[in-house]
Amino acid sequence: MAQAPHASGHRADQITECPVNLDDVDLFSPGAQEFWFDSYKILHDQAPVHRIAGEGGLPGTDAFILSKYDDIAMVVRDPEKFQFYNASEGDEAAQEIFRDQGFGTTQDTWDTLRPNIEEHKRHRMELTDPWVALPAAERHTAMITKAANDLMDKWIDSGSVELVKEFAAPLPQIVITTILGFPLADMPTTRGWEEDQVKRFVYGFSHKNLLSPDDEKSNAEALVAFQHYISEQIEDKRQNPKDDMITFLLNVEYGPEKRRLSDAEIIGVVYGMHIGGNETTQYALTAEAMLLAQQPALVEELRADRTRVRFFVEEALRLHAPTQGLSTRLVAEDTEIRGVKIPAGSMLHLRYGAANRDPDLCPATDSIDLTRKNPGRHLTFSMGPRVCPGAGLSRLEQNIAVNVMLDRLDNLRLAPGKNDLTHQPGIMLGLWDLHLEFDQRA
Repeated sequence: MAQAPHASGHRADQITECPVNLDDVDLFSPGAQEFWFDSYKILHDQAPVHRIAGEGGLPGTDAFILSKYDDIAMVVRDPEKFQFYNASEGDEAAQEIFRDQGFGTTQDTWDTLRPNIEEHKRHRMELTDPWVALPAAERHTAMITKAANDLMDKWIDSGSVELVKEFAAPLPQIVITTILGFPLADMPTTRGWEEDQVKRFVYGFSHKNLLSPDDEKSNAEALVAFQHYISEQIEDKRQNPKDDMITFLLNVEYGPEKRRLSDAEIIGVVYGMHIGGNETTQYALTAEAMLLAQQPALVEELRADRTRVRFFVEEALRLHAPTQGLSTRLVAEDTEIRGVKIPAGSMLHLRYGAANRDPDLCPATDSIDLTRKNPGRHLTFSMGPRVCPGAGLSRLEQNIAVNVMLDRLDNLRLAPGKNDLTHQPGIMLGLWDLHLEFDQRA
C-alpha cells in the first residue's frame, strides 16, 4: 500500500483483516482502525464487556473494554466507583523530566486545581467555560467564520483541495491559537508541539497508549520546551495584556478564596486547552467533508434547510467520533457489569465510538438521519462531570465550517484515484488525507 506522509510520521502498514468472530477482534493491532466498525458489531453481540488479560491498572489485574452505550454512560456518571485514571502521563523517567526541567506534569496541575470532582467542576466553570463553552464561545463566531473563509480563499479557484492540510487542520489551530493568545506567526512551531501532545494517542501501543522509553524521553523533552514557550507567553501578557485566555488566567480570582493562579497552573490549563482544541476538531471536520462528498442528496437536504446543519454535525460526530476510546477509569471496588465480574483495580477502556453505534441507542445506527430525536445524545465528548470542556467550541467550529462549505462549494466530490480513505494509527479516527474536487458555488 502506498505510504502517505503525515506531520508526525508515515502511514503504518495495514496488516489487520476484517474480523469475522470474537477471536479476531483486537482493537489495538496495526491497521485495526480500518475495521473498527465491524469489530463493534461483534463486541455488541458477543462480548459487550470484553476482558484484556493482564492489562489492568494494578499488577495482576485485567482491563475490560466496554462497548454498550448504557454501560459507558453509567460509568462516567459515577466517578466514585469508577475513578478517573490519567493514562497519558508517561513513565516515571518522563515525569521527572517535566518536574526537573519544566513546570511539572499534567497530573501535578490537576492535584492543585482539580483534585476532586467538585474542584473539577469549579475549574471548568471559572477557568475554561468563559472561553470555550456555549453560549460564551459564540463570541468567537466572527473570528471562526473569517478564518474558514480566508483558508478557503487560498484554494477555491483551483477546483480541488487536499482538505486535511489546507482546511481541516489549520482552522482549529487558528481558532485555539487566537483564543489562547499565541502569535499566529508561531503556528508552524506550535503545530509541532501539538503533534507531540497527541503522539501517544496516535503512535502509542496497547489500550494504554504506551510509548517506548526512548520515545517517552524525547517526547517529554519536546513538551517541556512547549511549557517554556507558554511561560514566555504568560510573561508577555503580564507586560502587554490582551483580550485572550492567557491574560484572563493571569487576572482571574479563582475559587472561594479568590486566589491568583500560579504560572505552573496557568501552563497546565493552557496546555490542556491546546491539545483539546486541535486534532479532534480536525478529524471531525474531515469526516464531515467526506460525508458531504459521498452523499450529494444530503448536501441538498442541508441547503434546503440550514437549521439541519447542527443535526448533521451531531450525526457525523456520532458516526465518526474523533476519539474512539480511552482507558480512563479504574474500578474502585469489586463490581459486575452484564454478568461479568470486574475486580477492584481493573481498568476500563470506554469505547465511545462503539457506544455511538450501539443498536440500543437508536435505530439505523450506521446511517445519518437528520430527523433523529436527541441527536446530541452520543458519547463523542463523553458525559457527566468530566465531559469534554471544549465541546461547545468544537461544535461551533464544525457548524460554521459546514455552512461555509455549503455556501461556497458546489458539486463536492472525492477526487478520482486519489483517496484510499485510510486512517492514521492509534485510538483517534483521523483520515491521513482527503482529496476533493468541486465547483465554485455562484
